[in-house]
Amino acid sequence: MAAKGLFLLYYLPRTLALPAGTVPRIFGYGLRLDASATAYLCLLPFLLLTVGSLAGPRFPLERLLRLVTGAAGTAVATLTVADLALYGPWGFRLDATPLQYLSTPGEALASAGPGQLGLLLGLWLGLLGLGWDFYKGIVGRLAALPPGFGRGRAALAGLLYLALLVVPLRGGLQQIPVNQSDVYFSGVPFANHAAVNVPWNVLNALRLQTSPINPYQFLPDTAAARLTASLYAPAGPDTVQLLRPGLGRPNVLFIILESFTGKLVGHLGGERGVTPTLDSLSRMGVSFRNVYAAGDRSQKGLVALLSGYPNQPTASIIKYPRKTERLPHLARVLRGQGYSTAYYHGGELAFANMKSYLLTAGYQHLTERADFRSRDQNAKWGAHDHVLLNRMLQELPQQRPPFFVTAFTLSSHEPFDVPMRTRFAGSDEASRFRNSVFYTDHVLGQFLQTARQQPWWANTLVVLVADHGHPQPGDSPNHDPAKFRIPLLLTGGALAPAARGRQVLTYGSQTDVAATLLHQLHLPATNFPWSRDLLAPAPPAWPGGAAFYCFTDGFGVATPAGTVTYDNVARRVIEQDSAVSRRQLRFGQAYEQVSFGDFLGK
Repeated sequence: MAAKGLFLLYYLPRTLALPAGTVPRIFGYGLRLDASATAYLCLLPFLLLTVGSLAGPRFPLERLLRLVTGAAGTAVATLTVADLALYGPWGFRLDATPLQYLSTPGEALASAGPGQLGLLLGLWLGLLGLGWDFYKGIVGRLAALPPGFGRGRAALAGLLYLALLVVPLRGGLQQIPVNQSDVYFSGVPFANHAAVNVPWNVLNALRLQTSPINPYQFLPDTAAARLTASLYAPAGPDTVQLLRPGLGRPNVLFIILESFTGKLVGHLGGERGVTPTLDSLSRMGVSFRNVYAAGDRSQKGLVALLSGYPNQPTASIIKYPRKTERLPHLARVLRGQGYSTAYYHGGELAFANMKSYLLTAGYQHLTERADFRSRDQNAKWGAHDHVLLNRMLQELPQQRPPFFVTAFTLSSHEPFDVPMRTRFAGSDEASRFRNSVFYTDHVLGQFLQTARQQPWWANTLVVLVADHGHPQPGDSPNHDPAKFRIPLLLTGGALAPAARGRQVLTYGSQTDVAATLLHQLHLPATNFPWSRDLLAPAPPAWPGGAAFYCFTDGFGVATPAGTVTYDNVARRVIEQDSAVSRRQLRFGQAYEQVSFGDFLGK
């Protein structure tokens, strides 16, 4: 309960924006999950009490109870503080997702600035102290057994306690055990999130990750498969050809831009002056105006872009090497066509299990943080973007053509530490984010300007796309379609002159980049069943295209008619534009169901 109050205080502006009377309901509705989490924490102490009663006074019961309580209190305090740090940038309560980062804790903490880390450390120590005070005041030292109250009766009392825990464990006497949907009560996602108990949420997420059952069963399987397939029904064999005729196999330079949200891209209707390079390229290259990120994390964006595979609402397939081995991959396909392959990133490739995914993909050469001098790195993530791009300029002439080279920037990730004079005044998160995006856009422009003078440029197609969007500016809620709209541009000497300045208005997802690229290279994309060519005629059922994206336990579907977003836990629509049909919502449910079933079957 104290942790719930702390969460509401930590995010006080959002708490104050809640409708009147919501805060008491957060505590009231959240009580069942709080009781369930408490009961789970009590299992071991009551078991020790039973065993200690049978063993007699020599059993170090009190010492063990203090040890168990201390470990449990430390775990709860740690989860609580981690949740405080991550809810802002991630938009959902702590679940099993951070376990992907246990091998690289430094990178996991890199999103927090020094001041925030100091505050979080203070809160962690305060929670530990509060927990210890509670223990001493409520439990204290164990009293001796009353006269005539023998070991057997004491053991029976302990067993009774264990039996009585079943009720709060299940969250009550109802037929179905308590789950997240039982504490969802509001149309405001933040209010529902605040009611969730974090330790319970983490344990439940771990349980669901190992479950073979598809929790997203909205429709009969045949109906769901039919609706999903409607997006991939061929409307014609032809695709718009953007490359120069007779080019042969062009080089492909695939640059993934960290957190580049459409909200800061001028040619997408975002703020002007933040991405002058991308905006200029939209006039000289090919710009896709309605592309959405498949998810909201970097590792999810990688899989969507390079394997054309949908994201999962509470997990990421990149965490499961056995499953990623069965995914298609652009690098593997192009290497089979004689391309040499390389991957550049200024950070740690072990982060979020990316390295195993990239090695499985067949990249011949990987460049990461350890390959850069320490003086060229920032204090958090790794090599600055200008250092990364300059290294690529030096090494691309030695890359055997045709090549498929992938680069992933990092400077526009929290905490937005960039080696550049401040362009946008302000110390708030949105201003720092604008500056970091401007920096990466600026050094990208310098890179492309120099690259145009290189011999390999005339035979190279450059793909520029974001890994995901961002809540800033505007602190968008987790489901907001504006958070998922991202830039996708094609440029390079391989483009035909007639293609320059072309705008593609079809709605699509990151998952569609793979098929779009392969068809431009005159290669089949049949191994990428979740990817469709954005330059081919749109399917008859979706004349303007459609884009599916997912966030933690929810999804959105964007089409020319508008966007609908849905909460899987509450089983209700979050937001829906007036022109959106019920069929669009059913399509999103079908897509979630079928794609997650495919994930389970990998």
